[in-house]
Amino acid sequence: MTEQVKRKLVELPKQPGVYFHKNASGEIIYVGKAAVLRNRVRQYFQQSRSRDPKTEALVQEIADIDWMVVDSELEALFLEAEMIRRYMPQYNILLRDDKSMSYIRVDYDSDYPTVSTTRRPLDDGARYFGPYLSTLSVRKALKILRKIFPFATRRVAGQKRATLHYHLGLDPGLEEGKTSLQDYRANLRKLMAVIEGKRTSIIKELERDMKRASKSHDFEAAAKLRNQVFALQNLGQQVVFSDKEFLDISKDHALSELVELLGLDGFPRRIEGYDISHMQGSDVVASMVVFTNGVSDKGQYRKFKTKRNINDDFANMHETIMRRLSERNVKAWGKPNLVLIDGGKGQLDAAIRARDKLGHENIPFVGLAKREEQIVIHKLGSNISLNEAALHTLGGFMTVSDDFILLNVPHSSNVVKLLQRIRDESHRFAVSYHSVLKVKRQTTSLLDDIPGVGQTTRTKLLKFFGSVAAIRSATPAELAQVIGTARAKVVYSYLVESYKSK
Repeated sequence: MTEQVKRKLVELPKQPGVYFHKNASGEIIYVGKAAVLRNRVRQYFQQSRSRDPKTEALVQEIADIDWMVVDSELEALFLEAEMIRRYMPQYNILLRDDKSMSYIRVDYDSDYPTVSTTRRPLDDGARYFGPYLSTLSVRKALKILRKIFPFATRRVAGQKRATLHYHLGLDPGLEEGKTSLQDYRANLRKLMAVIEGKRTSIIKELERDMKRASKSHDFEAAAKLRNQVFALQNLGQQVVFSDKEFLDISKDHALSELVELLGLDGFPRRIEGYDISHMQGSDVVASMVVFTNGVSDKGQYRKFKTKRNINDDFANMHETIMRRLSERNVKAWGKPNLVLIDGGKGQLDAAIRARDKLGHENIPFVGLAKREEQIVIHKLGSNISLNEAALHTLGGFMTVSDDFILLNVPHSSNVVKLLQRIRDESHRFAVSYHSVLKVKRQTTSLLDDIPGVGQTTRTKLLKFFGSVAAIRSATPAELAQVIGTARAKVVYSYLVESYKSK
């Protein structure tokens, strides 16, 4: 045990939180959560404890410990998941069992929305949160939140009466219309916001609704809202997700390194990441992801479909930043404290030109080049004051050209892992939106080209079969059941010929 570890073990607080084990080079090798940080972290170093070989190997590598204090283990659970996604610590992978991580699944857009846990997220239109290492902890968290925001966990075929869970205050009772679908979805939005760390804003919203209900003499509704407020307040103060919620942001080492390396005026509470996705200039889209205090804030994500479909990433990035920093959007979303562009010199230059054209020169812009994971800084336009001493401390070096500075920082550093996390999230969000548009275009164009088939017929087919692939696989008799014999022959013949021509 190092002297640094001995000192940290004495300083450990008794509050719940998330802890970080680091190796001799300062790399985070394990992230964990604890109801009592002092008790949990000290357990690793108790000689009497029997440990499996993997845990023993972890303990042998621990050279330093850090932690972030939160108000409850519930909050530590959500924070742990975000930190693991960011840093991808090697022992979080080695120490888990053969089972997959868990996700919270919210089927928000369904006509009977449900909330459940799953080990395998699907591209089914549902909203997923996670991954979480402990399925048991996730289920306990949902059990707590269900008392505040009642939700259904599954739909029973043929169920026409409200379940027992409704009478216990845990289910909306959609079967008997006890709650409208609109009100239920509003309730789910609050639930998802709490999972994403926006507890304070939800409390304020509930308090406004409570006062409104009280003024309208709807005292039953006001009492229900009051109970929700009290329950949320008892969850404790939230960490990291909002700059208004007693955040000790200096404990986030990635943000600290970022501020020092780039010479920023203060901690970038709102970081926005941008990426472009298209297929040879078709279905061109851009993504804007937002990280509030270093953590993904999915409720703030935005997507753009460019006005022109062109195979020019520089022009597409320029248009995207022009639209993002327009007066209307700045008023609606505020301004970022730092912008990360997924790409190298060309994409960064195009983004900065758009920023400057709109008069927002004070917003720092940097790029992250894919191949070498280099941090790209424009000499004149990035609004960055590079700290060369901090760069050397991180073990990095720089390459200087006429207009740009390329920073080569070790990939194991906290700052690079944060930027990679933002970049990867912006790429994922852009690709997913592009895929949706691509499938929609391909589906629409194929059915649109069938002679004698109008919008009503196309809608019937897609609603019944679910996809063009299923329509193609249907027999003439199956098609005839939906659109009649005459049209079925036309559709079937066209789809067969179009398949042969490929």
